[in-house]
Amino acid sequence: MSKRALLEVIALGPQDAVAAQAGGADRLELVTDMAADGLTPPRATFAAVRAAVGLPLRVMLRATDGFAAGAVGALCEEAEALRAEGAEEFVLGFLTPDGRPDLAALAALTEVIDGCRWTFHRAIDRAADRDALRKELAAAAGVTGLDTYLTAGSAQGVAEGLPTLLAEQARTVAGEPGYAPQILVGGGLGLGHLPALCAGGLDAFHIGGAARPAGWTAPVDAAAVREWRTALDRAVGEPRASTRGAVR
Repeated sequence: MSKRALLEVIALGPQDAVAAQAGGADRLELVTDMAADGLTPPRATFAAVRAAVGLPLRVMLRATDGFAAGAVGALCEEAEALRAEGAEEFVLGFLTPDGRPDLAALAALTEVIDGCRWTFHRAIDRAADRDALRKELAAAAGVTGLDTYLTAGSAQGVAEGLPTLLAEQARTVAGEPGYAPQILVGGGLGLGHLPALCAGGLDAFHIGGAARPAGWTAPVDAAAVREWRTALDRAVGEPRASTRGAVR
């Protein structure tokens, strides 16, 4: 039997969460303010979503648009408050002005969330060197809990980044240093990309606007999520391509 692919859906509140769960989502990413590509949600929103659904829930830690950490102390306070509210999984990721991982900010936040699992978000697609970023984070003693990279393989989206995603998945399978975290594909992801990605062994996918056919001013549509769930279940049932000999 094929392994079920993970489907993560962006939620802005409890209505989104309930619809995503009804459509077959496996996990939620909770954010606010999509005009800024997703910022830290209020604690009250987290509590309402947590009360509404039983799905795993990753909470964004991000104070401003872009990939600079900004006021790290204030962000740590938000993280501490969310932990006290019951948050157990997070999403974060910061770069220095020269495109390297901001290890100081990441270490400060991961100390506060105290070993919780977290996703390094699409800042990786803006890194000066994505391979070096992975290896720096893997070697950083003060940064713990990282188990996922949310990435399109390119700042331009999955259509451009698909070869990179397939190559990085091959490096994950090969057990290369820095490639242990799961790849969560998101950013311009379309249903038409799924067969090639699943055939290459990728098995975790992230959607936001695709779950809202009427746009970001409308809530998540359960039927749209169900369409993705069905397409994923079909795609992972197809024979997988061998990663042996893949370009690295």
